[in-house]
Amino acid sequence: MPTSHGIDDYLETIYFLAFPIGEYRPAAPGLSQTIASRVAEMLGVSRASAGEMLKRLEAEGLVERGERKEAILTPAGAKRARKVVRKHRIIERLLTDFMGYTAAEAHVHADELGGTFSDEMVERIEEKLGHPERCPHGWPIDPDFEQSENRELEPLSALEAGTRATIVRLAEHDGDLLHWYYDEGLAPGAAVELRAAEPAAGQFRVVLDGAEKAIGEKAAEGLYVKRS
Repeated sequence: MPTSHGIDDYLETIYFLAFPIGEYRPAAPGLSQTIASRVAEMLGVSRASAGEMLKRLEAEGLVERGERKEAILTPAGAKRARKVVRKHRIIERLLTDFMGYTAAEAHVHADELGGTFSDEMVERIEEKLGHPERCPHGWPIDPDFEQSENRELEPLSALEAGTRATIVRLAEHDGDLLHWYYDEGLAPGAAVELRAAEPAAGQFRVVLDGAEKAIGEKAAEGLYVKRS
């Protein structure tokens, strides 16, 4: 991920934290909430740096502060965040479909290129791509559909042993983990069965393509699946 982060990076991160997989509990109609400290954690910056940027976002009318210091996207902030998320996913498809980058590589480069393309360019790219429904990692291009689909998904780590499921999305915030998923064949569309869960040991055993493999708790939490 980039070593420095701008307004759009923060808004995108707040957006992801505000719409967790499996549930959506808005702070109030039209608003989304998240804990400010998580923003620093997700972006890999200090809490002081995150705090300064959140103050800037608040001054620009993109974020409000809740009673517990949570960062709440204003309607203007939520609108901009959805646009940033959509642009990122379309650029990822451009990189994979036309430029030959792997899905994992595309995520990193899309972060770098986000500010390069104008809104009009992004619309043209989407049209040339044939209006794809999802990014290479399974996330819907349309943020509204993403939020409605969230209710149907859950992390692999939440399943009971013996449950079969299909991988729908991959967590994107950790580039190394994203590469690992693809190296292991844990890609969107893959059918898996949770053979055993050992959360106390931080380990899960899954069956993929007839072979059993062990994965860590972090990896299991970042595989968003739909039960078969």
